[in-house]
Amino acid sequence: MQAIEQFKEQVCAAAANKRALRIRGGGTKDWYGQTLDGEILDTRAHTGIVDYEPTELVITARCGTPLAEIEAVLAERNQMLAFEPPHFGAGATFGGAIAAGLSGPRRANSGAARDFVLGATIMDGKGEVLRFGGQVMKNVAGYDVSRLMAGSLGTLGLLLELSVKVLPRAFRETTLRFDISEIEALRKLNEWGGQPLPISASCWIDGVLTLRLSGAQAAVDAAVKSLGGQVVENADPFWASLREQQHAFFAGEGALWRLSVPSTTSVLGGSQLIEWGGAQRWLRAGADEASAQAIRATAAACGGHATLFRGGDKSVGVFQPLAPAVAKIHARLKAAFDPAHIFNPGRMY
Repeated sequence: MQAIEQFKEQVCAAAANKRALRIRGGGTKDWYGQTLDGEILDTRAHTGIVDYEPTELVITARCGTPLAEIEAVLAERNQMLAFEPPHFGAGATFGGAIAAGLSGPRRANSGAARDFVLGATIMDGKGEVLRFGGQVMKNVAGYDVSRLMAGSLGTLGLLLELSVKVLPRAFRETTLRFDISEIEALRKLNEWGGQPLPISASCWIDGVLTLRLSGAQAAVDAAVKSLGGQVVENADPFWASLREQQHAFFAGEGALWRLSVPSTTSVLGGSQLIEWGGAQRWLRAGADEASAQAIRATAAACGGHATLFRGGDKSVGVFQPLAPAVAKIHARLKAAFDPAHIFNPGRMY
């Protein structure tokens, strides 16, 4: 294909001249990660759905395919990308969604972006096209390279084509509201997490716990009766505002931290929005060196980690520093896939 040949020429020229390449689709997540660097390699010419078999719950598409196009095709068959990838803009692409590895409100109950990746075709730093995985769940012997690409922010290679598992949309969804404290919300979320309830999303902020139930009508009706709370009509815009970070909590230019901690972690303090049954905490706080160290130390003490997700001073490091052994693995993987270090250098560490 012409687009792949163009990609190869650009990659080989960059490697020969030791010139950085900045892999970019719609650019809707340019703010995510460390400072951007390099000549833009635009993926949007490589577009289109390659294969979609609704009965097999698998879709294969090229990296530059608009994310909205894929979701629209799936919706026609009453199916969805269950990890609810955020778009953060109209130009979001399929490859960008997987490279960023971000998941929306449904993640805690359905799985993360990487859990749905079945296969990937990439171009490495030498311009070679490599294929990993396939179109079924059990297709890997050894290291699952295709899922390694999810969340790699394009630092390991150029994603050309991806196969992901999709799921049917729930027959019914209902949203409940509870006026309770943060401590009580965490207690209830963990209590409910151990029960066979069709919970598909949760959010606590400013004394209000919002819970989404998804599934068969009988299961949702039974859960509503068991849990109580106030039924929220037309709650789709609320959940979309969380996924796209258009909720009022996310407004403003200040530093936004994302903490991944055990769901049983007690109150962390500060201005917070809590998702994923308590496992994801969005925190408004400073991003100077002292604040960053304090936040990361708190997260680490709980058994988690902290990311400077948006805003603030990126010189403190966007992602939690890696343990020495893990850092060596990262370095070896980078050397294997991108020996000239041309792909998105410094985007992660």
